[in-house]
Amino acid sequence: MNELIITLENVNPPEFWGFENEQLNVLKKAFPKLRLVARGNELKAIGDDEMLDLLQKKMDSAMQHFEKYNHLKEDELKSILGSVTTDHEPKHVHVSITGNDSEPLVFGPNGNVVKARTQNQKKMVTSCEKNDILFAIGPAGTGKTYTAVALAVKALKNKEVKRIILTRPAVEAGENLGFLPGDLKEKIDPYLRPLYDALDDMIPADKLKLYLENRTIEIAPLAFMRGRTLDNAFVILDEAQNATDMQLKMFLTRMGPTAKFILTGDVTQIDLPKKSMSGLQPAINILKDIQGIDIIYLTGEDVVRHKLVKKILEAYGDIQ
Repeated sequence: MNELIITLENVNPPEFWGFENEQLNVLKKAFPKLRLVARGNELKAIGDDEMLDLLQKKMDSAMQHFEKYNHLKEDELKSILGSVTTDHEPKHVHVSITGNDSEPLVFGPNGNVVKARTQNQKKMVTSCEKNDILFAIGPAGTGKTYTAVALAVKALKNKEVKRIILTRPAVEAGENLGFLPGDLKEKIDPYLRPLYDALDDMIPADKLKLYLENRTIEIAPLAFMRGRTLDNAFVILDEAQNATDMQLKMFLTRMGPTAKFILTGDVTQIDLPKKSMSGLQPAINILKDIQGIDIIYLTGEDVVRHKLVKKILEAYGDIQ
């Protein structure tokens, strides 16, 4: 009789084992010849080597499923376990996706499925696979930032990058930053809130907290990028229309050899002071013919917020 200890990595043990340890009981029934004890993030198993090796393979598949989909249901675990008396690979668990035919980008908490919902959002996904710098330009509500964040989270989960860096110019939209209460972080965080909101939809709260603490995910104002080399990272500059020409040049030249950049912006909502010119349109004009850089324009057809948002944008003349 030998002993095997399996550490539950990148999963929350209570969620993994389920209500009243439903999934653990399924595992015990599937492996009656093993003695299984779960404590914290460890599973201790005692038995013969052949069954312990098979348990390790099945548990690896179960943890991979949980990490990808952020849940492990009883029927899904049973499908993964299959027949433990054979050496066959576990069955692949297919998640039924309704709606349009685009592939899911991220499986968020509580079964939330994040995917491209419009043609231009799908173009963003395709373009990101082929290009290292992507400009996504369009009015409010077209999902450009949300899609960009989903692509970044997908790349992180697939281990294509080691970190995500999300940044925005800290430019007031009618308010004065200096008069806001609190320290620098408390003053700046409201400007970065939309990025946190998108991440909340895609990453479980405990894992997101860990990522932010260990800087796997970094959210910071554009000014904080100066002097850095951003490599092995997926970097998003949101609200790029509020960056000046020199700021955009500074940002784009931070790019390391293995980085991926997405810049999102809305040229109809520039909040810069009157004496400052947005650098977004000049950057597009200068860079549009460079191989490896692509520009996707989102329109009113891509608005995915409340149906009135599209009508509001039409009334203001932001879309035709």
